Amino acid sequence: MFDLHPQLAADTAKVADLRLCRVLLMKDARYPWLILTPRKNGLTEIHHLPSKERALLMEEIAFCAQTIETLFAPDKINIGALGNLVPQLHIHIIGRRTDDPAWPGPVWGVGKAIAYEPEEFKAVRDQFIAALADG
Repeated sequence: MFDLHPQLAADTAKVADLRLCRVLLMKDARYPWLILTPRKNGLTEIHHLPSKERALLMEEIAFCAQTIETLFAPDKINIGALGNLVPQLHIHIIGRRTDDPAWPGPVWGVGKAIAYEPEEFKAVRDQFIAALADG
């Protein structure tokens, strides 16, 4: 059984399960923002994955980054695995625009998350669900 860290569970909604990772949508309307979490308990670092799973993780990261690029046409994609506050291994994939509130710096620590309106959240989540299912 896969357990999602409580902070990730509070800040995100499930989009899909890929071969290795659960794909989560961050509840912050400022950015198209996915989080990938390998569905294995106890992982804190990418290098803790066996080599074949590390390769699969990179493929899933690239797939989700391409999905954000296709759906939202950002100026840049940021990918990061920090884990300083949430130790469970998770990878952020964030579509960035030169006019977003944090540009050109990182998104962390800049302003507060802006909740999606319910219908907007459903529409964005549904877009991701459809796009990831087609891949």
